[in-house]
Amino acid sequence: MGTPSERDSERTRTSASNSNSNSNSNSETASAPVLAPTTPEGRTALAALLADPRHTVVGLDFDGTLAPIVADPDRARAHEGAVPALTALAPEVRAVAVITGRPAPVAVRNGGFEGAEGLDHLVVLGHYGAERWDAATGTLSAPPPHPGVDAVRTELPGVLAAAGDWPGTWTEDKGRAVAVHTRRADDPQGAFDALRGPLGALAARHGLIVEPGRLVLELRPPGVDKGVALTEYVRETGARAVLYAGDDLGDLPAFAAVAALRKEGVPGLLVCSGSTEVTELAERADLVVDGPAGVVALLDALAQAIRTDREGQG
Repeated sequence: MGTPSERDSERTRTSASNSNSNSNSNSETASAPVLAPTTPEGRTALAALLADPRHTVVGLDFDGTLAPIVADPDRARAHEGAVPALTALAPEVRAVAVITGRPAPVAVRNGGFEGAEGLDHLVVLGHYGAERWDAATGTLSAPPPHPGVDAVRTELPGVLAAAGDWPGTWTEDKGRAVAVHTRRADDPQGAFDALRGPLGALAARHGLIVEPGRLVLELRPPGVDKGVALTEYVRETGARAVLYAGDDLGDLPAFAAVAALRKEGVPGLLVCSGSTEVTELAERADLVVDGPAGVVALLDALAQAIRTDREGQG
């Protein structure tokens, strides 16, 4: 596999090649490096995916992976090529699962998934899998919310005030979780670091945990994360190969889940939607692409490769 520095250099070259690819889903110019994992495990998984796409699950984070990161999460929308790319790929694979910390209906709205043609094989697993929206039926299923969320919601203003009431921080109520964002603070990283301890203590008092992200701290119920959601869905669908793409610390459990599935004989391809804010995923990934535009190019290239293989066999 080479030294870590050699692998990082190869990932950087691959990411740079991807950034030069046309991300429009109608383009036929996606370059070969888009489908060029830099690790043996990644190449094995890609071969398995292309050999048996009907038994492959494609898992995708939303923010930072399908949608660019923006200062106001309410204004986040999927990359313009995301839905066309998904409608091209979803019919070719066992399923596409968008796995997000957002409420499922919000991801559906911001992604533009509802009513889109060709997405019958797509599900949105919101709140780290606690909620599920099925594109084929348009139905949403969810258990009752954790009682600790209401308690945290009530006490949070006082905790933030006691921690210094950092200007520019703001709270997002996700229904089943509460998130504190520091991206718009005068000192985003300083506010993030200062609030992490007090928010962790608040969460623990009420049976919740803190999920750190890209300048956001989310207080949510334990026992659910993207790794659990992905593993359960892979088992439910009987998938024989899996791809997962993410960009943030909250995606690390999904990366760990893919590594565990590999040990069980299920090939897995790990994709990092590149970010200078979070390097941990790039260090673990088989393939690094250039943000949401690179993810769209990857999905397009996968759909095209599957179709080409099928037509060649016909």
